[in-house]
Amino acid sequence: MFSPEGPRLRELAVQALSSVERGYDLLAPKFDHTPFRTPDSVLDATVAALRRSGPHGSGLDLCCGTGAGVDVLRQVCEGTVTGVDFSAGMLDVARARTRPPGPRVAWVRADARALPFGPVFDLVVSFGAFGHFLPRELPGLFAQVHSVLRPGGQFVFPVVAPPRPGSLTHAMLLGFDAVMRVRNAVWRPPFVMYYRAVRFGDMWRGLTRCGFLVEFRPLPEFGRRRDGSPRVRLVVARRPEG
Repeated sequence: MFSPEGPRLRELAVQALSSVERGYDLLAPKFDHTPFRTPDSVLDATVAALRRSGPHGSGLDLCCGTGAGVDVLRQVCEGTVTGVDFSAGMLDVARARTRPPGPRVAWVRADARALPFGPVFDLVVSFGAFGHFLPRELPGLFAQVHSVLRPGGQFVFPVVAPPRPGSLTHAMLLGFDAVMRVRNAVWRPPFVMYYRAVRFGDMWRGLTRCGFLVEFRPLPEFGRRRDGSPRVRLVVARRPEG
């Protein structure tokens, strides 16, 4: 699962026993060599979909990590692009890997649950971040995104169809979540990272209650499952005009 450049088992153990912020500060230099980074295939498919619906103005990458989402925004936005994360280590790596840095890219350290912006963005994206929030925190997170979008702006993120119950992937995710829950029950500070915490229905309801108009768009690059449902969808939540 990890490339030779990725973290060793001891490093992962130290990170897992830290807070989320401290853990990702430690992981940041090797994060791009782990399976936690969103695959390039998903990023490229998102770029293609956003180009079809563009052009877009200013963009925000929510929980930007090492900046993969900022790279997406730079390809589809005509205005300024901003990455926000609460891990200083992740932001340091993001700044260093951005080529060219240029005046169009800004990096901001902040908690996504209390964004320090007004309604100045036309497009907000996020990749692989929701597992770091408890389900009860998501409505507040979605409300924050709604507050920083201009009327007509969009909140866009990919979601992978959940694995079939009984499959090996399903069992692995169940096991991972169980280990994290046990860890958080006996160790402080907590490390919130639950891969099965967000369900489509809960996500839809949370977004619509915040005032978004929501649709799921299939990403055709990933095909469909046996039941005909898309393997990967793009959630497009739009803040209504007016």
